[in-house]
Amino acid sequence: MASMYRGEFYGPKPRVTEAEGAISIDYPRFNPLIWGRTAANLTVSPSVAWFIDIRDGVSRWDADLRKLAIARIEVRGGVNRVDLQLPRPSGTILVRVSGGASHLRLRRPTGVPARIHIGSGASKLALDDQGFGAVGGPVRLESPGYSAATDRYDIEIGGGASRVTIAND
Repeated sequence: MASMYRGEFYGPKPRVTEAEGAISIDYPRFNPLIWGRTAANLTVSPSVAWFIDIRDGVSRWDADLRKLAIARIEVRGGVNRVDLQLPRPSGTILVRVSGGASHLRLRRPTGVPARIHIGSGASKLALDDQGFGAVGGPVRLESPGYSAATDRYDIEIGGGASRVTIAND
């Protein structure tokens, strides 16, 4: 790619800036008249490690990140209907959602361990072969080999969670 990213935006156009190795995509504040009519299709360069930072939550985010180097993913707010295919990590990669999560699916390469910590209970939670209908209070699960692995995913959800699946591809 000649630049760091290529994007197609649908609905109200965001303000896109690129400076000092960071790409910022800023949409106008919530408008009930255009709710659900905003979308983007982004392609980013695989030549750098990406720190993905989303403010104010995200709904309906599907991404194939397998060919990228990811340094961290942080969503400030909640997530709804998110499906991410994650790359093979280098080191411990943090995936943090500060709010709650609904219909979240994270798929990682086979053999890569993961740990999940949910702040306040979960329903329909699955980490690989471990599945739970409902769990109260803080929840902490990890896949076999997590503590000994150097390349792994650490997933944090600050609020409650429903229909969360962390699986191997």
